[in-house]
Amino acid sequence: MNKDPLRIEQYATVLFNANLNPLGIPETVKNSIEESIESIVHYPDIYYNKLRTAVSEYAGVPIDQVVMGNGSTDLLKLFASLIMPKKALLLTPSSTEYEVVLKAYNTELCFYALSEEEEFKVNVEDLISALTTDLDMVILANPNNPTSKKMEVSDIRKLAAACKEKDIFLMIDEMYIEFLDDYETHTSIPLVNEFDNITVLRSVSKFFAVPGLRFAYAIINNPVHKEIIDRITTKNNIASLSAIAITNMFKDTEYIEQSRSIIHTERSLVYLAMSTSKTIKLYRPDANFMLVKILRDDLNAADVAAHCNKRGIIIRKCDDIRGLDSKFFRICFMNPKQNDLMVNTILEIV
Repeated sequence: MNKDPLRIEQYATVLFNANLNPLGIPETVKNSIEESIESIVHYPDIYYNKLRTAVSEYAGVPIDQVVMGNGSTDLLKLFASLIMPKKALLLTPSSTEYEVVLKAYNTELCFYALSEEEEFKVNVEDLISALTTDLDMVILANPNNPTSKKMEVSDIRKLAAACKEKDIFLMIDEMYIEFLDDYETHTSIPLVNEFDNITVLRSVSKFFAVPGLRFAYAIINNPVHKEIIDRITTKNNIASLSAIAITNMFKDTEYIEQSRSIIHTERSLVYLAMSTSKTIKLYRPDANFMLVKILRDDLNAADVAAHCNKRGIIIRKCDDIRGLDSKFFRICFMNPKQNDLMVNTILEIV
């Protein structure tokens, strides 16, 4: 007989491990799909003029700097096949997806470990000192996942210049950039006009809570790379409904402003509430999620996850992330009522 207590069914399951916008799917997306359902009887327009224009206006770049794909992994694979890196540098802890993709291209991986004593913040001068001439590619996330730490554009500019000097391609993953306060001052997109060895990668999955639309875009300002990409990519690779919905979604200023407001508020409230515990360490978050370390010897993240699961709270254990262990877990910020339940449930056990 299973002696483990079952999850209490009165609680709805809330994915605090998914890092999705708590506002959920924008109404513009729902309305666009409902109104345009007949479009699926036609092949997509290979030029995507409306979608490309919407992306360029949202990102503040010329249309010819935009590369579109079916999600971030699709674009990671695209650039990996473009660069074909023999050796790449990844930061740890960070997203496990980079390692998975690059291994498929037989890339030799080396790792730069972020210091726990320095709150997992990037020391750009030290990172630059780790660059070697045999590197072909560096990937970093801003803000980083799972640490929720941002980098300043001035530091990324230094890194881009150092990579340029050593003929290294730099990919900056901005999947969570819109969750930052004043994110416009932290995006690396303006740097593409200074460096032709970088690309800035973005996805709509997290901020707009639409991972099922499978859309991401990259900004690049390298004519040679862009010409190759245009030749090798499928011309109508974005689904008709996705293209229509995303075009309208980027113009939904009300949703965008509400999203940034709720994340700003809930990030502060959850951090303050959980900081009352002396048996966990919080890494102050910049994005819409937070990394937590358990300080008790007799407790680990699996214990906390099991306790939370009884109330429908799903958190992210981090023992499978390079550079972390069984003491770390990650949570994202949802709506106020859900966050209250999450905080109180975690504080019961830690």
